[in-house]
Amino acid sequence: MTQPRVHGNQTKTYTAKRLPRHNGLAAWRDILPPLKAAAPLEQDITADFAVVGAGFAGLSAARRLGQLNPGAKIVVLEAGALAEGAAGRNSGFMIDLPHDLASDDYAGQGEQGDREMIRLNRQAIDFAREAVAEYGINPAYFDPVGKVNGAASPAGVAHNAAYAGHLARLGEPAEVLDARDMADMTGSSYYLSGLYTPGTVMLQPAGYIQQLAQGVRQKATIYENSPVTSFARLGPDWQINCPQGKVTTPKIVLSVNGHLESFGFVPGRLMHIFLFAAMTPDLDTAVLKTLGGRSRWGITPADPMGTTLRRIDSAQGGNRIITRSCAIFAPDMQTSPRELATAQKVLHRKFAARFPNLSGLKMDYSWAGHLCLSKNKVSVMRELEENVFAACCQNGLGTTRGTLTGMGAAELASGQTSDITRAFATQAVPEKLPPQPFSSIGATAYLRWKEWRAGKE
Repeated sequence: MTQPRVHGNQTKTYTAKRLPRHNGLAAWRDILPPLKAAAPLEQDITADFAVVGAGFAGLSAARRLGQLNPGAKIVVLEAGALAEGAAGRNSGFMIDLPHDLASDDYAGQGEQGDREMIRLNRQAIDFAREAVAEYGINPAYFDPVGKVNGAASPAGVAHNAAYAGHLARLGEPAEVLDARDMADMTGSSYYLSGLYTPGTVMLQPAGYIQQLAQGVRQKATIYENSPVTSFARLGPDWQINCPQGKVTTPKIVLSVNGHLESFGFVPGRLMHIFLFAAMTPDLDTAVLKTLGGRSRWGITPADPMGTTLRRIDSAQGGNRIITRSCAIFAPDMQTSPRELATAQKVLHRKFAARFPNLSGLKMDYSWAGHLCLSKNKVSVMRELEENVFAACCQNGLGTTRGTLTGMGAAELASGQTSDITRAFATQAVPEKLPPQPFSSIGATAYLRWKEWRAGKE
């Protein structure tokens, strides 16, 4: 599953086959006041711990390392700018409940497993909540208001009913909303019903990441625009190579999600999915009056392959609506301008169906966001090589699972055990995918079938 371990003074080099590439602007970051990027790494330095990646997993790992290792020198290397990648391209749902994207109704792998996952997810959310209090993160960027599964068809209503039954067996609260409730919330008559659950935190993900990084800088140094091109064993340590500098460190945390495969780990075992999203302009007073509804809400579709919607307000970057859908399988971890343009048309149709009175509205932003999944729905949170630890493969739940795996990897790197490390230690490795081109053909056919079956959702 992993590269062989290397001992003594033997040299083993891991070279990145590709670096992150993004299609479309990171809108969540762009709608906030601009921040000056931190300087890139431009010299050779040493550190006690080096974290590769400054998203949810990487910054959570850096914070946890600082908690467990007072006085340690911690370095974080980010390939681009903060919140330029997946941290600024998701929908901002930090979900506590089972959220299996491959299922029909989000139910996971059984009641016992789901209870354990809920407990761990809530540890991650509590860790984030503590960071918000400790660092003075804007509460509008971390809003614990819950979310709604919106149902737009009889099949969606049935999915929600099945999920509500599953949650009831788990002892988890949920409230059924009728069509009037949904219209009062969204200003749209599109939805037949909804299922409200209270435990989700709605993030302004870029704002949260930027301010989390400011707090983490109290105990760690963050270098932006410093992609890791390779790392190699150097005696008892590892040497990390960036374009303009190097880090020598005994321990590395790789929090690069799907780009773990770029370094040669778990080859042929990770599924790279992209979802596309579009964001409206800042809606003026006249449009808001026409729209109606509440100023903030979040809807995940009753069918996991449906369309996600968010509405945000001026405290989060403007009065805007975000539409997210259109999954594609992209084993090379890139999307094309043509794919983005095609998705824009579909997203516009989906938006117009929900808000016909705004159907002529042009979107301010469109983008693609990378998800990494495994066939058997496991993450990669373990020691891959001697003193190289992974916090990767978030299975489409990057805000919660990223936080959780970052915490766990930091604990492993610190020689600690916890509920998190014990839980991930019991997980299998990601299952091997069929060889190309069969994996692409199969995954693409599956996604198109799932989208067709999701229908109006």
